[in-house]
Amino acid sequence: MRLFRCDVCGQLLYFENSRCEKCGHTLGYMPRANMLVALDPEGDAWRALSGDKRRYRFCANEALAACNWLIPEEHEGEFCLACRHNRTVPDLSEEKNLKKWRKIEVAKHRLIYSLLRLRLPLESNEDREGGLCFDFLADAPLGDAPKVMTGHDEGLITIALAEADDAEREQRRNDLGELYRTLLGHFRHEAAHYYWNRMVRDDGRLDACRAIFGDERADYGEALKAYYAAGPQPGWQTNFVSAYASSHPWEDFAETFKHYIHIVDTLEMAGAFGMAVRPRLDQGGELASAVDFSPYGTYPIETMVDAWLPIAFSLNSLNRCMGMADAYPFVIGPGVVPKLGFIHSLVHRKVATDESGDAPMQAVPELPPEPAEDEVRAAG
Repeated sequence: MRLFRCDVCGQLLYFENSRCEKCGHTLGYMPRANMLVALDPEGDAWRALSGDKRRYRFCANEALAACNWLIPEEHEGEFCLACRHNRTVPDLSEEKNLKKWRKIEVAKHRLIYSLLRLRLPLESNEDREGGLCFDFLADAPLGDAPKVMTGHDEGLITIALAEADDAEREQRRNDLGELYRTLLGHFRHEAAHYYWNRMVRDDGRLDACRAIFGDERADYGEALKAYYAAGPQPGWQTNFVSAYASSHPWEDFAETFKHYIHIVDTLEMAGAFGMAVRPRLDQGGELASAVDFSPYGTYPIETMVDAWLPIAFSLNSLNRCMGMADAYPFVIGPGVVPKLGFIHSLVHRKVATDESGDAPMQAVPELPPEPAEDEVRAAG
């Protein structure tokens, strides 16, 4: 995630801000330009104070305080590039559902931000059968039906509304013995299953993926039963990024993909803050790091991991000073690095197809180049 600032007063902003608290201007996010811009009303539309001079309108979910993304006025449809993937939302006439759904939308928008920045295929069901779509479902009244389970099925990602309840999510985390459980983590993990289908199975990279993660044809149901009955494989920390990753190759891929997005997104923000780590007590320099590169580039995965580990250690140490749990309670073992490298190569279209060895990826969205900040301001 990059750092944003108000075009009018220079105030630093969060990605979710819809109003600058310093100067009062309305703010909107332009996903293709990756800009959070100050806006002036113009009739029934809006015009940015910097950047291009087209007229924009807000996503329909802005009316529910759940989205700040903009749509060019001439484009069809009432939903933005993120919200167009919603298939089902809960009954928003209930205030408790509305509050939880807004939390879910924060996580979903951050997921879509990363997918757009990585130029990943991002079709909705309207574009392609089996495209990415979301069901956000509330549990039925007690005793009427089983609880909603978060999961993925051929492009459809279901997120249980209960996961937006902090107490409920923490209880589930404890019950399952997990180190980490967040809404954003759910989105990144379940999206990984979609991209396994889309970029590995459908694009003919099964053999390449199996060489790294193992054979996914192993019985999935039985593998999960064994995992929940006996726990993770002994010594799993060496080769898996989490205990759950050791349950089955599909989950190994999904967990590794999730952590890859964790790392890229956080490194981008660390770089935006000019963050550097150089502990005075680290005489050997093993924990020295400066994020002076774009994590969205095609650097060797070792470059990213070497930058990430000191940043993660510093984040965990700062959290402990505040009496909070570690921000990144994981260890990247030596066997995990090649798996992260596979995801990195897959994302950057560097994994050959099994048959031809060099077939290009298909249907990758082409986004316009992001304007440099000085070019944007000159244009404004």
